[in-house]
Amino acid sequence: MRLVPFLTAILVTVGLYLLVFERDKLMAFAKAEAATTLQDETAAKTASNTTDQTASSVMRVVVQRSEANEIDSAVILRGQTRAIRQVDVRSETTSTVLSEPKRKGTFVTAGDMLCELDPGTRPAQLAEAKARKAQAESSMPEADARLAEAKARLEEARINNNAAQKLAETGYASETRRISTQAAVSSAEAGIKSAEAGLETSRASIEAATAAVAAAQREIDRLTIEAPFQGLLESDTAELGSLMQPGSLCATIIQLNPIKVVGYVPETAVNRVQVGALAGAELATGLQVQGRVTFLSRSADPNTRTFEVEVTVDNPELLIRDGQTATIAISSDGAKAHRLPQSALTLNNDGQLGVRTVGQGNIVAFVPVEVVRDTPVGVWLTGLPETADVIVVGQDYVIEGVTVEPTWREASE
Repeated sequence: MRLVPFLTAILVTVGLYLLVFERDKLMAFAKAEAATTLQDETAAKTASNTTDQTASSVMRVVVQRSEANEIDSAVILRGQTRAIRQVDVRSETTSTVLSEPKRKGTFVTAGDMLCELDPGTRPAQLAEAKARKAQAESSMPEADARLAEAKARLEEARINNNAAQKLAETGYASETRRISTQAAVSSAEAGIKSAEAGLETSRASIEAATAAVAAAQREIDRLTIEAPFQGLLESDTAELGSLMQPGSLCATIIQLNPIKVVGYVPETAVNRVQVGALAGAELATGLQVQGRVTFLSRSADPNTRTFEVEVTVDNPELLIRDGQTATIAISSDGAKAHRLPQSALTLNNDGQLGVRTVGQGNIVAFVPVEVVRDTPVGVWLTGLPETADVIVVGQDYVIEGVTVEPTWREASE
């Protein structure tokens, strides 16, 4: 029983001794122990934080494995129908309308009369022009006879002149006679020139009279305004009794068979369109037609940077009207492409369009692509390999060269 109090007394004495005489050493020992413990705790926390940061720095993304498929890379455009021809038939002369009007919607063929005008005094003017022409033509024989007479006189004068010169050389004729015969030759030559001038005047009179007859006949022909081609009247013809002047509208005609479907192709796809290529169009009414490309503009619109393209289709029953909205599909060479969600598209730092893929080691790469077709279920892209692992969620939060943690998704999801 006495042993316990004795041990207690010894421990108390030692403790008092340390506190009083060895206090500095005791405090240093206590501080060193505390520092060692704190370092161990700090190292443990640092290791834990590093592990957490490493785990949290790997970005999680959703990846879709895509395989290339063969598609018909048709060029899809929006456009409208346009009449193959549309002409405003106008008057070329001044007169009043004598014919009953034809109503719009009437089918006409080439040469059908649209407007008939009052001839007035034009038939009398034509008869006068013909009379002047006949008179001019009647003067031609007289002018020819005068020219022939002048030529005969010149020949006679030359013969007399030659004889007078020979007689004068031998002394059998006087110098006066020789000079007289030379004057007769000169006079005959002047007579020929006069006769030729008269002949030319007669010919000019005939040509002028002929032109006057043609002008009078043309003026009479203008009194009947005819349809230049087969088509439909888009407006009523001029009303009976109305005054027509040069430039006045008689009627508007449009030709709808065949008909054109006009669209505008962007400059990125203009090289995929060729003249003569097969094309189809679906109208807003649901009617589907086929034709071929007959025109592709060589000059771009300065505002939209697009090129006009025309597709000509048959319209024998006139079911297609002018100005209808249409969706145009122009055939082009087939190509392999990937169908991906439109949201998978992104831009790199250079502004280039593309997608981000996951390669070996889950490292992100950027692949430039080209949009071939846009559909309600996704976009068709070219530029990717046959099989590609494309990031479809989270691609805007990673950059090329980083490591990611992919979550795979089926293409049908």
